[in-house]
Amino acid sequence: MSEPARKARVGGFALFTLLLTAAFVALGVWQLQRRTAKHELIAALTERLAAAPVALPPPALWASLNPARDEFRRVRFTATYAALPDAMVYSSGSAVRKDASGPGTWAFLPARLPTGETVVIDAGFVENTMQDRGVEDRAVKKLVTGQPVALTGYLRFPEAPGWLTPAEDRDKRLWFVRDHLGIASALGWGAVAPFYVDLEHPAPANGIPRPGPLDVNLKDDHLQYAMTWFTLAGAVLIAFAVWARGRRQS
Repeated sequence: MSEPARKARVGGFALFTLLLTAAFVALGVWQLQRRTAKHELIAALTERLAAAPVALPPPALWASLNPARDEFRRVRFTATYAALPDAMVYSSGSAVRKDASGPGTWAFLPARLPTGETVVIDAGFVENTMQDRGVEDRAVKKLVTGQPVALTGYLRFPEAPGWLTPAEDRDKRLWFVRDHLGIASALGWGAVAPFYVDLEHPAPANGIPRPGPLDVNLKDDHLQYAMTWFTLAGAVLIAFAVWARGRRQS
């Protein structure tokens, strides 16, 4: 191989190595940035979950609520479960409920405020591995008494379905994503608050559905991922150096 061709080949490989190294370093830096953002989120959620419950914001303020500022805020209020069809929302396990680590369903019910507005309540977890409608019916029947109940829970906002999220089963009133707005529309609950409430207490006498306190348990593997990308960047540079040295010696 002629000397100009040899230099061109080395130069091309060097450029490729620099681009690959830069990409790996950028990915490592991105993971560190995500780690910082995750720690800020964990700190914010931990503070909100530990705070004393406050009164549910009045309907006039509902439009101004947003997930970044208000998700997981503890609230307390009085409402009456409406005598309307409930919904099951499938769960393979919860990232914020250690006592709901296996498959089951969340019981979603509409409840009327004393002022007439409707708030959707996630009344708790039901051990329901087969997504049996009868199991859910028996679990929620005792909640609908027509009497107001003092409730404490956490503000939550609707989830968007992913590409692989199964379609709902209307016959079983079974959903696979916590989209309370879509559920309300499908089941004729009327206009509902833009958030739903993840119930903390009270719990029924037999504990079904099972409400409970939430706990931050978000995965934090970003430092490990960052070190992997930085290691790959270093490995690429070392491999190029070894290759280039071998070319010079030959």
